[in-house]
Amino acid sequence: MSGVADHDQPLVGHATAGPGGVMTDEVGVITGDLTVETSPRPDGRADVRIQYTDADEWYVLTGSPTDIPTAGLPTLHEAVLTLVRTGGSRGLHD
Repeated sequence: MSGVADHDQPLVGHATAGPGGVMTDEVGVITGDLTVETSPRPDGRADVRIQYTDADEWYVLTGSPTDIPTAGLPTLHEAVLTLVRTGGSRGLHD
């Protein structure tokens, strides 16, 4: 069973990127105060987007889409927020 049944709405959180920021597909590394959106897909995976807080543009976090763990979408979302806070110029699977 995927985590989609546990949470079918996007989760949004805020974090300040750690040293080195995080990697996006469109613009490379971004840093600073960021907003993260983790959205379930019908195929049991999740899209992860990121933006500078209060900006209009969203970017795909490198490695998205990714599998939703059996623990559910909230677990994935918290892991992404931890990744952002850790920094290191990484994407989801680095």
